[in-house]
Amino acid sequence: MAIKPTIYKLSIDISDFNRDYYDSVNLTVALHPSETLERMMVRIVTYCLNAQENITLTKGLSNVEEPDIWVKTLDDLVTLWIEVGEPSPERIKKSSRLAPEVKVYSFNSKSNTWWDQTKSKVQPFKNVQFYQFNWQQIQELATFVERTMDWSLSISDDTVYITAESQECELVIKELT
Repeated sequence: MAIKPTIYKLSIDISDFNRDYYDSVNLTVALHPSETLERMMVRIVTYCLNAQENITLTKGLSNVEEPDIWVKTLDDLVTLWIEVGEPSPERIKKSSRLAPEVKVYSFNSKSNTWWDQTKSKVQPFKNVQFYQFNWQQIQELATFVERTMDWSLSISDDTVYITAESQECELVIKELT
């Protein structure tokens, strides 16, 4: 019998000073059996960084044809495609054809190596932006995980501040060029 995903519930107050975006969201997030807590936390933070109308956490690892997060119009056109991790150049090329805007958020300990090997192959895709989280900061954020979480998340310049219960964490996001 297949292992079922673990379900997490979050209530997040988002204050994005870069975009003048302020909202409260309730998310139900499924941790795929093959997914790490760090990757799930990056998906959640990435969702908040791009929060807008019609943004959706997709089936992700359960459906390889979908990104981790996307924004679709009411007539089902993808306007924003978001990948978490270190996708192959072929996957980035495919996503750049399927959506007018693509964002990739890299986060793990091999992120620098992945970028060194990938950047020359993906630079022709002008509608793709690449970002990198600090791996140690993501590992610290993963210690916040509980089945039910209540966060306050603030975004200012290239920094995300997260407060959860009695814990605080700061994430710095670097744009890769």
